[in-house]
Amino acid sequence: MSLDAPVTELAGVGEALALKLARLRIVQIADLLFHLPLRYQDRTRITPIGTLRAGTEAVVEGEVSAAEVIRGRRRSLLVRLKDGSGILSLRFFHFSPAQQQQFVKGVQVRCFGEARAGSTGLEIYHPEYRLVQSEAPPVDEHLTPIYPATEGLAQPRLRALIQQALKRLAEAPDALPEWIPATLRQRFRLPGLIEALRYLHEPPPDAPQEVLAAGRHPAQRRLALEELLAHQLSLRQVRLRIQTDGAPGLAGSGHLQARFLTQLPFSLTQAQRRVLDEIGRDLEREVPMLRLVQGDVGSGKTVVAAMAVLAAVAGGCQAAVMAPTEILAEQHFRQFRSWLEPLGIEVGWLAGKLKGKARGDTKAAIADGRAQVVVGTHALFQDDVIFQRLGLAVIDEQHRFGVHQRLALRQKGENGGLTPHQLIMTATPIPRTLAMSAYADLDLSVIDELPPGRTPVHTVAVPDERRTEVIERIRNACAEGRQAYWVCTLIEESEALTCQAAEVTRETLTEALPELQIGLVHGRMKAAEKGEVMDAFKSGELDLLVATTVIEVGVDVPNASLMIIENPERLGLSQLHQLRGRVGRGRVDSYCVLLYHPPLSHHSRERLGILRDTTDGFKVAEKDLELRGPGEVLGTRQTGLAQMKIADLERDRDLLDTVTALATALLEEAPDVAPALIQRWLGDEAGRYGQV
Repeated sequence: MSLDAPVTELAGVGEALALKLARLRIVQIADLLFHLPLRYQDRTRITPIGTLRAGTEAVVEGEVSAAEVIRGRRRSLLVRLKDGSGILSLRFFHFSPAQQQQFVKGVQVRCFGEARAGSTGLEIYHPEYRLVQSEAPPVDEHLTPIYPATEGLAQPRLRALIQQALKRLAEAPDALPEWIPATLRQRFRLPGLIEALRYLHEPPPDAPQEVLAAGRHPAQRRLALEELLAHQLSLRQVRLRIQTDGAPGLAGSGHLQARFLTQLPFSLTQAQRRVLDEIGRDLEREVPMLRLVQGDVGSGKTVVAAMAVLAAVAGGCQAAVMAPTEILAEQHFRQFRSWLEPLGIEVGWLAGKLKGKARGDTKAAIADGRAQVVVGTHALFQDDVIFQRLGLAVIDEQHRFGVHQRLALRQKGENGGLTPHQLIMTATPIPRTLAMSAYADLDLSVIDELPPGRTPVHTVAVPDERRTEVIERIRNACAEGRQAYWVCTLIEESEALTCQAAEVTRETLTEALPELQIGLVHGRMKAAEKGEVMDAFKSGELDLLVATTVIEVGVDVPNASLMIIENPERLGLSQLHQLRGRVGRGRVDSYCVLLYHPPLSHHSRERLGILRDTTDGFKVAEKDLELRGPGEVLGTRQTGLAQMKIADLERDRDLLDTVTALATALLEEAPDVAPALIQRWLGDEAGRYGQV
């Protein structure tokens, strides 16, 4: 009797019900077993009416002493129930004549619901009830589970289906194998899988409800751990698959790197040197490097990337540098060209907007190896782009891409018969919790030091009724020769409306500040237009730049010392921190003004307070994870982590060290079971990790 069978094999499940279950990601019978309760109700004992308290859920039983229809603002049926210890009212706002006739004086009723203070004393609105005939039915033997549901699928129906699945499991326990071997279960003190599932669907009356509600019960932890283990194993598989390929050993003499460092107007920080040592050791090996470098805004990741690129060129290979937006890619292109062309290195440019002859010329230069370094957007991934010998791929702001692109890069090295090394950079500090889960296939380096000369940004939150003061502040800053940003955020997720709002904002600011030159950049402008405006701002021709969040990453204008972010409550903390990082790049005091629209919810106040109190990107990211969850922090295109069935990365973060140790032990002692574990928890998604 297979648990892998479709749910339609269960009694009473037709196509319509199967579609509703699919909305809950329940497709096979086994999925019902892993569909865990959100909370529980205690229907295992009858509570005397006299001991009821407002706000508690309980089963009560009593005799009907009166029933009448009350005609007030809303018509309702009021039933009075007594049991010798007290009196309680049952109130129904939706009722039929037949229902009304059931409640005759003297009949016994058992009901369940939440007691509330009402006009007649304690009342239960719309209780679940049944009439008690001569022999009272038994109460439930275990706590009643309340499951995540969907429209048209009531709790009793869901419970009945899960009971069918549990019955199948009891008849054929081997149908749900324990993939974690007994030796490892003992070593890591893990309860059995089947007993954990049984306990959670049918907890005994004395089960600790508070512990269950917090998701901290050993049975819940057992399942969360196995799910986290499956995710980590899937990513390790990606790593193993990539590392079975050969990579070019890029030892290099360091001559090019030394020449590059002498032309820089600054010296590297200790953190940059440490990370470069880690990268250097990776590049020397003939196994593809898979390294994530994270560093806060302005910590100098681009210089580190340039040093890695020079190692590739010195080793006779090409390097590709990829960024998620054309603005950032173009900025990298200019930076790399200004650094590398004096060293005699040709830097190519490739983005979606590059068309016709220019595109053909660039592709030819990549194919014959003249373009030793190529900078661009994900256009670099396209099938018609062929490298002569790609040795290193640098991917900036990795969380905007996904595991698939990490794998797609393998194909680009096939021409030379080798897989390129990969250096992945992000200025979104990823909490260790997430890094251990979402990036289990990568080694991690952290640039945890800012270069000297970076000034901390002072952050203030101001209600938008003080807009005129804020505009005055811009006037004063620009009169002193400095520049400012004004950022318009998403209006109800509509890019078109946000661009429109940015245009209107620019018009009103032009009226208010006629002496200033004001530019505009938004996502709907052509890349060339955006580039012209950014150049004008960079060169100081513009005093104020009105922009949407397209300027979030990579824009570097040291003279800009003031940023206004409108409606900051609409953005995540990490994104606000990224935007704030566009100022504070010079030696003058810099300010970020969060211009919010009151009243702020408690949650929004807390979030803006965090930004006010800290400029440490890691603290901001930890808090962001706590408040928004992993799916939001990583971006929806990430590895499917956000769709975890049971585990919660924030709640279960303390399990991750165990998960890592268990994954290592499992791959050493029982590698054959890893695919089955991955299949159980990731299902069809498991395939996505292995495919390009």
